[in-house]
This record gives sequence, structure tokens and C-alpha cells, in this order.
Amino acid sequence: MRLTLAVLALCLPALAQTPWRDQGLLHLAASPHARLHPVPVRSVTLQPGFWKARQDVAIGRSIPTLLALLEEKGTLDNFRRLSGPPAGGAPAVARRGPLYTDSDLYKWLEAAAWSLAVRPDPQLEATLDKTIATILAAQEPSGYLNTWFTGEREKLRWRQQTSGHELYCLGHLIQASIAYYRATGKRTLLDGAQRFVDYLLRDFGPAPKRPLLTGHPELELALAELYRTTGNRQCLQLAAYLFSGVEQERLKLRPRDLAYMFSGQPFTSRTAFEGHAVRALYAATGAADYYLETGDPGFRRTLDLLWADLSSSKMFVTGGVGSRPSDEAFGEPYELPNRQAYTESCAAIAGLLFNQRLLAATGEAKYAAPMERALYNGINSGMSSSGTLYCYRNPLAATAKDRIRNPWYDTCCCPPNLQRTFAALGAYYYSTSREGLWVHFYDNSTLDWRLESGAPLKAVVKTGQPWRGDVEITLRPSKQEEFTLFLRIPDWSLKTRLSINGRPAPEAPAPGAYLALKRVWTPGDTVALTLDMETRLVYANPRVPEDNGKAALQRGPLVYMLEQPDNPGPSVFDVALDHAAPIAARFQPALLGGVTVLTHRGLAYTRPLDAAPLYSFQPAVPARPTNLTFVPYYAFHDRGPAGMTVWVPVR
Repeated sequence: MRLTLAVLALCLPALAQTPWRDQGLLHLAASPHARLHPVPVRSVTLQPGFWKARQDVAIGRSIPTLLALLEEKGTLDNFRRLSGPPAGGAPAVARRGPLYTDSDLYKWLEAAAWSLAVRPDPQLEATLDKTIATILAAQEPSGYLNTWFTGEREKLRWRQQTSGHELYCLGHLIQASIAYYRATGKRTLLDGAQRFVDYLLRDFGPAPKRPLLTGHPELELALAELYRTTGNRQCLQLAAYLFSGVEQERLKLRPRDLAYMFSGQPFTSRTAFEGHAVRALYAATGAADYYLETGDPGFRRTLDLLWADLSSSKMFVTGGVGSRPSDEAFGEPYELPNRQAYTESCAAIAGLLFNQRLLAATGEAKYAAPMERALYNGINSGMSSSGTLYCYRNPLAATAKDRIRNPWYDTCCCPPNLQRTFAALGAYYYSTSREGLWVHFYDNSTLDWRLESGAPLKAVVKTGQPWRGDVEITLRPSKQEEFTLFLRIPDWSLKTRLSINGRPAPEAPAPGAYLALKRVWTPGDTVALTLDMETRLVYANPRVPEDNGKAALQRGPLVYMLEQPDNPGPSVFDVALDHAAPIAARFQPALLGGVTVLTHRGLAYTRPLDAAPLYSFQPAVPARPTNLTFVPYYAFHDRGPAGMTVWVPVR
């Protein structure tokens, strides 16, 4: 990829001057290759229902308790120690934690900033202002800011680019600064982040400048959003350089480095996901951002190849990603183990972000489907109902010995990543385009925004999702207005009914696509959907060896599991589904905060399998009837460690 400043100047449009309050979750208003434009976080208010309960916990409990833990573990002190060190000597207080902890604080700042956009809180805003002052007090006059490679470790600066996380931390600093700017209009942190980027632009790049590498990709997508926010094209040019892979020789990168980091070689030479799952998906997300701004056909071809590889052979039924604990990595195609699955919460979020960009580029429902799968399952499972316990990994089978949920991790990347996702959640529901309004996910919410014609529009969604299939959308344009309402019909809703103002549609909407309703809309017009909530058995591709002969249960967007507390009889690993027996659904308001449970008359082995011989000349066959109860996967271990499994043998 050879992109000169002159070429970029020709292919990149001038950014529209959009007020900070009106900038979307992604500010794609002037992105020439974005079909859809996300709405601002502040424009969506969640109403009582499934996701508001999660957002309330994230904002009311998770964000405050994590700040207390960041204080307790010394993350903020790492900045304070640099604000006034002794002249000519090392700071008096030792730095605490791994070298990437700056990013944990930055992600927490982003989560707290989005929460302010959702619900203003003067006390929290004052806390953020104070925290930002603490961070910027540690910034050097050059613009450099990193608490690990400072003082006694300054001589190591930029010498550990494959593992040092300097640019990873900067990426999250940029994203936090943009979120805070869009929530409050305050530029202090944004200006500080830009100073660091300006430092890079001065000193790093193709020879004779110093080489630069994102050992942990993340800066790339942050640079694209910084460009959209400030209009500084050099930010996008720096991302182009990072994607170019021109520095393999100068940095002496090994083939293993290139695979593990998913950076360091030309992005357009990639054909499949490999290496560290979060790194790879962040790199692909940044590349999708780059495509949205440039339309580079080589990037588009590569993005299509990577998406096909992910969706066809490397994604778990929960939307989780990452098969191997070693290197937190992707495995080979169809290598999707259950108990050994790594499926880091950050990887599921990275997959969400990757698909979000592709959805914005195309408006194709196939990208919204894995977003929904991840949101309801592999991301939702990452935080407990209390909001104080988190999963770093989210396996699809576990035992009572597996301690998966914890209040803190020394590598504390997942908790604030989950918080920033839940805080900004409503803005993932809707987009606009020149044609009209798009509704991607159905949840009780109110959108107060406008069409791209400038006409004000409110939309109110009332639904029983994910427990019931009823969805009612009331549109309130300021006056009669012609536009298209795009409604995503989920691929799991095989029989969907639709009516407009009480009049049934003559044909059932097709699953797995957007239904386009173009008409003159009058204030108060109502569209009603009835989604198909039949419980379905999901079967894996036979090339997934661990799931051969097994099925998972899915009802609506939710994947279910067997967990031992609900099944006091045989072990959840000693039972099977009876393909001929029905599956009943009933809502239990007192269980796990209120969930629909699935009950089934399944089969058990006559004796526990751990009492059976390892090998036998006769196959073990489950034949004894037993009652099975399934609950949503996202709640695994919410009541404490216990045996659980998503995939169950089918007889």
C-alpha cells in the first residue's frame, strides 16, 4: 500500500463541521463510503426492560466500584507519581501493575463519559475532570504520555514495540477523549491526545524517521475517529502507514510476530484471522474504519475475506471469539472447543465493533446478526447481574472448580470494556441514511433525533424482547414526512407478522434481511412486529468435532445452557436431549432477575459416566427419562461456580 500525502488529499473528503452534541457513536456524517450513520449516544434513552436493567447496573454500580478498584490497585497513583518527581531522579513512589494499566483507566474514562451522555451527573463529571487533570499533569512537553516508559524506564521507550503497548494505551486515550468531548463538549483531554499524536507525526514514519508498529492494534481505529472528530488528515495518514507493513525489516519482525500481533505486514495481504483474537479483530476494525474513509478496494477485499473466515469457521454460537488459551488466539477453522474456549470478553466486543463498521458500510443484515448474537450472549455474560464480577473468558462448558467470575484482574481490560459497551448501548440500536431510519435491535427505547433531511423525528419502541416476540414502533415526525423505515428481521424469526396502524401486511417479512417500508409517515403511525419465538435446536457444522452429535438451544436472540443448580438430578454432562420430546418455555420472574426458562423431558445414562469404563465394546446410551431445565447462557455462574454446558448430546 503506497499512499502519499497528495493521493490522500485527493481521495479524502472535507469533514462536515458537526457540533459535538450531534456527533454519533461513530462520527460517519462525512465518511464517503458509509451508507449508514450511527446516532449520538445522547439521542437514545433506554426504557424499563431487559437492557435498561443492565445499563443501570453498569452506570450505577460497575463504573463507581471499578474506579475504587483502580484507586486501590494504584492505577491513578501511577500518574500522580509523575506530576512532581524529584529533579533529576526517579519518582519517589514505585509504579504498580502491568505495563498496560494506563489503558484500563482510559477505558473506564470512556465508559464514564458515555454514561454522562446517557444521564448527566455533575458529581461524576467533576470526578472525570479531576481524573483528566491528573492524567495530563503526567504528560511530557513533547506530548508523550505513558506511566510505564517514564522515569527509570525511559531508556526502554519505543524499544519494545511488539510487546510494550505504548500505542495501545494511546489508542484508548484517544477514544476516551473523544467520548468525553461528545458527552460534555470539553476538549482538554482531546487536545492532550492530539499532542501525543502530533509527537508521533513529527518523529515516526517511513525512513529517515523512526519506525513505528502497533504490537497490539487499537490505535488504528482510534486514529480514524480522531480524524473524523478533528479533521486532521494526518491522523488517517498515520493509520495508513501502520497498515502498510513497510517496517518488517527495520523492526526485524519474525513470522510468529506477524501472526500473533496481526500487524507488521501489509493488511491487504491477510486472508484469514490468526493470532491473538483481540489484536486481530481490533486491526480489522481499524481497517474497516480506513475503508469507510477511503474506499480502498484492496481493504474491502481483505475485509470480506476475513469476515467470511470468521463467520464460517471461527465464531462460537454465543458470538464469542478466540479458541486457545495459548496466546489468547484464534485456532484453526472449526476449532471451537467448549470448556477450553478462551472467548475473552474483549474479543466478543472487538467482534461487535468489526461488524458494526461493516454494517455501516453496507446496510446488510448479515453483519447485524453476529452483533446481536454477541450482545445478548458472549458480551452479556461478561458482567454479573450484580455488576461487580466479570469474566475475562467466557467458556461454553465449565465445572464447579472453574472460578471464572472475579471482581478484579491484574490484566483489567475486560471490565471497563464491558462498561463502555453497556453505557453506550442504545446508540447501537439505530442508524440513519439518506433513505430514512434503520432499526437494528429491538429494545424498549426512545430515539429523539432527526432524519438526514433535517426533519425532527422521535421513535418509541415497546417490546417484550428477548422474552416475547411483540414489538411496537411508534413514529413521531414533526409533520407528515416521506422516508423509509428499515426494520431488521432476525434470522431466527422464521415466521414474522407485520402490521401498520393495525392493518396486517399481505406477505410475511423475510428472515435475515431488512424490511424497507417507504411511505409518507404521519405523527403517531405505528408499526407492529410479532417475532417468531419458537425454541430451536442449533447444530454445529459437522467439522466442529467437539459438537458432533450435540445441539444447543436458542430462543429468540438468546442461547441457553444447562446449569447444575437448575438440574439437581444427574450431572449436566450425563444427559441428552430427546429429539422427539417438546420444549416448553415459561417466564420465572424470581429467577436470575426474571428469565424465561426452557424445560424438556430429556434422557440420562443409567449410571454416571464418571463411573463407567473409559473404553467399552458397547456404546453408552442414555435411556432413563429425566427433566431438564435450561436458562440463558449469559447468566452462567451468576449464582456461583457450578457445572454448566451449552452443547448437549441429542438422541
